[in-house]
Amino acid sequence: MKKRIALIVTTILALVLVLTGCSNKKSANSDTKTAGTLTIGLEGTYAPYSYRENGKLDGFEVEYGKDIAKKLGLKAKFVPTKWDSLIAVLNAKTFDVVINNVAENPSRKKQYLFSTPYIYSKSVIITKDGTGINSVDDIKGQKIAAGTGTDNFNHAKEFGAETVPATDFQTAMSMIEQGRVKGAFNSKEAFLTWKKDHKNTDLKYIEIPASKLPVSKIAPIYNKKSTNLSKKVTKATKELYKDGTMKKLSIKYFGEDITKK
Repeated sequence: MKKRIALIVTTILALVLVLTGCSNKKSANSDTKTAGTLTIGLEGTYAPYSYRENGKLDGFEVEYGKDIAKKLGLKAKFVPTKWDSLIAVLNAKTFDVVINNVAENPSRKKQYLFSTPYIYSKSVIITKDGTGINSVDDIKGQKIAAGTGTDNFNHAKEFGAETVPATDFQTAMSMIEQGRVKGAFNSKEAFLTWKKDHKNTDLKYIEIPASKLPVSKIAPIYNKKSTNLSKKVTKATKELYKDGTMKKLSIKYFGEDITKK
């Protein structure tokens, strides 16, 4: 009888240890939807931030995402998603974080969490000669292409433009070349990268003074429940700043250091 009781006790203790181990393992990975993996949402069509090279995802944000995951002891998994649903599905936990040139703004900060910024982006007006656009003030009442739901779209409206939705960067450039719009509101860095592969283009960009439009803070964005993860990514990003990785990546993809204001 005593042997039987001892066996039962031993079995219960073993079960408790197993369950405790499982619980600890679950707790250690509770910051992400999949244990051992950081699932990252991005477009994958916006060079030099993220794009496909020979069928594989590449770009500044792809390398940054991999470096962040490594710092957290996780494997990076990228989920290419169209912009119009990219941020919204954060609340559905389709992925853990979006790293896709998303700018902090008051509206987004009410609904989502951000880590520390990883780059500072300048918006410009992309146009061509003969459109009558020589400054941002000239876009008032003009058809200007921009991605729906982006800061660029909102800023163009603030300056009085008649905004025309563009699904991606190339579409916006084509719309200008075809005369469907007078210009586009977008990232200076994205345009300079695009221009490298389109050397014969007659498109140009017009700077917007910082007094009229401050530099955008670009940061990872999460749903409101991801407090721990956002803090860990902030810590990891600061370490990447400190060891020079951020500057190195910026120069590699943008030709200059845009990781600082």
